[in-house]
Amino acid sequence: MSAAPTPDSSTDRIAASITEAIVERRLMPGTKLAEQKLADVFQVSRTLVRQALNQLSRDRLVTLTPARGAYVAEPSVEEARQVFEVRQMLETQMLASLCKSITPAQIKQLRAHLKQERAAVARTDVSGRTRLLADFHVLLARLQGNEVLAQLLNELLSRCSLIALMYQSAHSAAESQAEHEAIVDALEAGDQRALLKLMQAHLGHVESNLRLKPRLRDDLKALLKP
Repeated sequence: MSAAPTPDSSTDRIAASITEAIVERRLMPGTKLAEQKLADVFQVSRTLVRQALNQLSRDRLVTLTPARGAYVAEPSVEEARQVFEVRQMLETQMLASLCKSITPAQIKQLRAHLKQERAAVARTDVSGRTRLLADFHVLLARLQGNEVLAQLLNELLSRCSLIALMYQSAHSAAESQAEHEAIVDALEAGDQRALLKLMQAHLGHVESNLRLKPRLRDDLKALLKP
């Protein structure tokens, strides 16, 4: 008989499932996350659900409001801009380092991932392609051998999924996938200058296609200003 799951493993499982649903755009910003409903879904106690929601709140994926409960976070325009600014800094530095150490076996691993991306885009698998396009960036960090960076990028990419949902990204999956192909080509060629320009442009394209303007309810101060 298998051992009962520990509180930590159950909490992590709940948090991972909710995060995956956010990344795959199945959970929308502002969705209420009722503790009892989640406890029923995962067949655990409300205490474990509450621990998972607290964990997601620390990751800025969930907002906890006294007397109202937990909701999928709704990132502000300023937060969106800051997330992309951090990604630009982290990912260009990451690629500069990876370009010096990339191996043929790692290129093969990236090519295999790109093949999965192409297939998901071709069959219009929205949740699958969204996850794979995000995982590409985490894979680059893992190939560099930096799990801390991979975990940080994973959290940032989850927040980017919320940002895209909030601000209606017009950046097509096919365009992102083609940009990933170009990045891997530059990595294989060892062309660091082209590589950094490609990643900067890729992240810039995603951000520029967001409608980063405060929504009316977010700009109440301006609306009520005398």
